[in-house]
Amino acid sequence: MILPSHSGLSISSIVPAIVMGQANELIPEEVFDSGRVVLLVVDGLGWNQLERNRSEVPCLASARSTAITTVAPSTTATALTSLSTGVAPGEHGVVGYKIRTPHGLLNCLRWTTGSRTATFDIPPIDFQPVEPFLGARPPVVTRAEFQVTGFTQAHLRNGKFCGWWSPATLVTEIVRQIEEGAPFVYAYYDGLDKIAHVHGLQRHWLDELRFIDALVARVIDELPDDVTVLVTADHGIVEVGDNVIELDADLVNRTSSTSGEARFLWLHAKGGVTQGLIEASEVHSDVTWVAGIDQVLDERWFGPLVTPEARARLGDVALVAREPVGLLDPRLPDAPQLVGRHGSLTEEEMFVPFLRFSR
Repeated sequence: MILPSHSGLSISSIVPAIVMGQANELIPEEVFDSGRVVLLVVDGLGWNQLERNRSEVPCLASARSTAITTVAPSTTATALTSLSTGVAPGEHGVVGYKIRTPHGLLNCLRWTTGSRTATFDIPPIDFQPVEPFLGARPPVVTRAEFQVTGFTQAHLRNGKFCGWWSPATLVTEIVRQIEEGAPFVYAYYDGLDKIAHVHGLQRHWLDELRFIDALVARVIDELPDDVTVLVTADHGIVEVGDNVIELDADLVNRTSSTSGEARFLWLHAKGGVTQGLIEASEVHSDVTWVAGIDQVLDERWFGPLVTPEARARLGDVALVAREPVGLLDPRLPDAPQLVGRHGSLTEEEMFVPFLRFSR
């Protein structure tokens, strides 16, 4: 089990250093000499997966690189919010992919409960109160269709939204913002994660990785020499295929609901009766780590500070996949059938790259 670092070698340490212009373990003082930085977040680009394919990606392989940790759980909504706010999940409160709320199970990426949009019932600015980018207003270059989503309001609000409609125009928008004088540009690309979910880590994934290598090379080529390009990610990926295990019937009877996702599943005790729930959960200990909420808080999985609001969103027992499997709650039959998954605390999912390109 790899627990997240809450020091300088973590995804949450990147944006504060850039915005404040202060060097840390990842970003040396020389980066701020020009005062211009582009941070590109590649969804799903794990350190281990990148290392195994270095020979396929000459541009990415040429960077100054180090492995850093993402957050717990290693999932997009939680990690991207830590990236943009610079704080751990226990402070910003987006503690998973699906979070139990008084209004139902919130899908944080879609900002829906069931089939309903939840932006009015669960205002993003209240749910996630930490100001992204420390209150700065950098250009945010991401998919154009994300502009009006609740999750964008939660983790990118106040940024200058610059939507792209194709990967080519992602580069166009980055370059345009630098040409217009932006000292810091935040950009996001999600193609690799999508391919991993649908196809796993085989040929389609490798072709997408090669495409990203060419994309980053183009960004570097089209920017002035004094701009530093940084590349990181929100999580890695594990290929699970159809290895999905249905939650034990006794656990279903003991719980009122579950939250999280297939590789980091929270059990919520029925009627608040937690006695015996950890022991009963050991039925899945052959493929998961079983951790009660006290252990999770004591070991600071969600950071040194866990607000009362964030604590209320966590469950009573966490089932965290140790093997390449997913866990399915039979009460939620609409769970997606994904080949590649993430969310757990394995090395494959927790380590992401921090790459620095400068000339």
